[in-house]
Amino acid sequence: MQHASLSAERWSALTMEQQILSVANEMNRASKLFSLEDRGRLANCYERILRLVDLTVETGTKPTFRRELLRWRDLVAALYLDPNPESAQHRVAFKALLQLNPVAARQIQLVLGG
Repeated sequence: MQHASLSAERWSALTMEQQILSVANEMNRASKLFSLEDRGRLANCYERILRLVDLTVETGTKPTFRRELLRWRDLVAALYLDPNPESAQHRVAFKALLQLNPVAARQIQLVLGG
């Protein structure tokens, strides 16, 4: 999926579960990039994550979900701005994302081990 050219119309055609799982896929990719030599790639992942979250907020119709997603976005934005983000903080944010949706929450054990 080319996130930079992804339109709001195309993104809104996905279900909420598909949107959250797409963001989670980027979070999972970022989970493997905490070595010093991967910091640039980690920042790129966070940029894609923020872009997808922004699209989700822009196209979402449920105000309460949008509010919670914006709160979650703040966690990722802090990781993005931190010159030395910690994998433990990333893991907490990843788990919080998955907990936003029942379908996504079933993935917690698989991707985070608990």
